Amino acid sequence: MVLKKLLSFALILTLLLGILSGCNNASDDKIVVSGKMWTEQYILTHMIAELLKEKTDLTVEVKEGLGEVSILTPALEKGDIDIYVEYTGTGLEAVLKEKVQPGEAADEILARVRKGYKEKYNVVWLEALGFENTYTLAYRKGEGIEAKTYSDLSEYASELIFGAPHQFYEREDGYDALAETYGFSFKEKKSYDPNIMYEALKKGDVDIIPAFTTDGRIERYDLGTTKDDKGFFPPYYAVPIVRQEVLDAHPEVEEVLNLLAGQISEEDMTSLNAKVDIDQEDPREVARQFLKEKGLIN
Repeated sequence: MVLKKLLSFALILTLLLGILSGCNNASDDKIVVSGKMWTEQYILTHMIAELLKEKTDLTVEVKEGLGEVSILTPALEKGDIDIYVEYTGTGLEAVLKEKVQPGEAADEILARVRKGYKEKYNVVWLEALGFENTYTLAYRKGEGIEAKTYSDLSEYASELIFGAPHQFYEREDGYDALAETYGFSFKEKKSYDPNIMYEALKKGDVDIIPAFTTDGRIERYDLGTTKDDKGFFPPYYAVPIVRQEVLDAHPEVEEVLNLLAGQISEEDMTSLNAKVDIDQEDPREVARQFLKEKGLIN
């Protein structure tokens, strides 16, 4: 009787271990792709996910619009997500808390964030996608503002309302540092969702916004733009970043995602963003169509 009980217990234990092993294997074969809470990131999240679905046997889960870098970085570190697209300047200054050196080239900054993320988070920066999405201070044309540079805006600042995403006011490389560098003293500051601030500018609720250079609404809304003439913002090249553990288990992920290297120009990204923001197309379908046009998926 005792022997039968022991055999029964051993059988049950073996079955449980088999089930748990199967669960772990299933988990190991799942890749979680995420991103930030604005249009370009929605498109890039789906672009990566669709490419991995097409080119690998992995189970791909999308966590669209999870949050800003302060949420995504811990999620990546904990393994709650595996991949998302980050920008070199954000990685350097907002995450690694380092500053751009005078005259430092974009590829040198990429090398620094690669080294820093590998050492601190065991996360790998892959090859750059091909475009930079930096900031331009945008305004409505025909409102009496004549400005080509950020410095040109300083003489108008006291009469203008500045609108930006809430996170822009909290970042170390955000509003306070920008205002100090350029001597801005705006009449009022307002917070908006990143996707709403363009409408606020268009309607006249605000006068100046930190617009993304790849946003299609700049051209469609005929907004005036300005150049960061003091080099306040670092280069912001878009790059997929991946947990090293994922690449160790699935080296094909790096090979597949690097198919996107240099494939997306600033004009491409601007057009894709406009399709979603203005033409109201679905981000996933926009991403899939682009991949098809590039011959990366069927």
